[in-house]
Amino acid sequence: MKLVHKDIEKDNAGQVTLVPEEAEDMWHTYNLLQVGDSLRASTIRKVQTESPTGSVGSSRVRTTLTICVETIDFDSHACQLRVKGTNIEENQYVKMGAYHTIELELNRKFTLAKKCWDSVVLDRIEQACDAAQKADVAAVVMQEGLANLVLVTPAMTLLRAKVEVTIPRKRRGSCTQHEKALERFYEAVMQAILRHINFDVVKCILVASPGFVKDQFITYLYKEAVRQDNKLLLENRPKFMLVHSSSGHKYSLKEILSDPTVTSRLSDTKAAGEVKALEDFYKMLQHEPDRAFYGLAHVEKAADALAVDTLLISDKLFRHQDVPTRSRYVRLVDSVRDNGGNVRIFSSLHVSGEQLTQLSGVAAILRFPIADLSEPEDDSSSDDD
Repeated sequence: MKLVHKDIEKDNAGQVTLVPEEAEDMWHTYNLLQVGDSLRASTIRKVQTESPTGSVGSSRVRTTLTICVETIDFDSHACQLRVKGTNIEENQYVKMGAYHTIELELNRKFTLAKKCWDSVVLDRIEQACDAAQKADVAAVVMQEGLANLVLVTPAMTLLRAKVEVTIPRKRRGSCTQHEKALERFYEAVMQAILRHINFDVVKCILVASPGFVKDQFITYLYKEAVRQDNKLLLENRPKFMLVHSSSGHKYSLKEILSDPTVTSRLSDTKAAGEVKALEDFYKMLQHEPDRAFYGLAHVEKAADALAVDTLLISDKLFRHQDVPTRSRYVRLVDSVRDNGGNVRIFSSLHVSGEQLTQLSGVAAILRFPIADLSEPEDDSSSDDD
């Protein structure tokens, strides 16, 4: 994401102009937008025209509109973002108050204005515009006949390819069909890696499977790289790392990312940091339950007692349509930061974020035990969307 212009007043009202440069930037934009904001962007509008003879035709024209945001639709698989609202500025093609849907496009700037830019939203812009925070981890999670190729970015887990090949069982006296099918499978996985992984950006490629599937695949990959003289694979050989997983399904990614050998290798990535923070929370909940709490009401009480060392909170909560509820989450984040605590905002599109959502989206590791927090949780803490 590129920040073109930022104009925010002392009362926190103002606007920013941004240019989304890659698919993940649409996820960041989705988290910036709220109902009631005004969005100005280039868009296509179908316009009816009448000729002097009275015949009516229609044409599509590109125009710049400013709309008051009413609904926001994000497609996580295609990374597409559509925003619907009413036109609030004079335009030759669109009447004031008329509805229009803007589909935000890559490399086209947009301007977002808010009545109040809070700390969480401003942090999101900083994170999105930080060139160092890109998709620097890839994972191939596989088992015989199934492979999922996933890119792990700071904000989301993107499934880029799914390879499925039927592998016949070995027959007594002949393994030919089995071996041919395995070779076809490995070839398809290799092609998916070459097509979807940007080796200039990715620092590490995790290859995970139960049993010896990963080892056999890597042997095949290197043998083919030498045979084809594929310099890209040969030069990036040190980036491949073999890890055990219980299956070839995408959900095994959490298990892979929490492996100690993997976390040490990926120590500088946000995704690994989130997984570790969640692991630390569960360990604390098991061994010192008076120092680990979840649910908004409990965590707020701990923050009021200046006890929160690490706050774990899902970005899903900051998309709450009810402004007072959203403000409550922002106040909690600001309070923990002001008192020297760490705040980890989890992406709801990461496996660790999905798990945190099951704990009502907010949890805390405390500096010291508080015994009297374990009272019934109030209803508001579970009202997260």
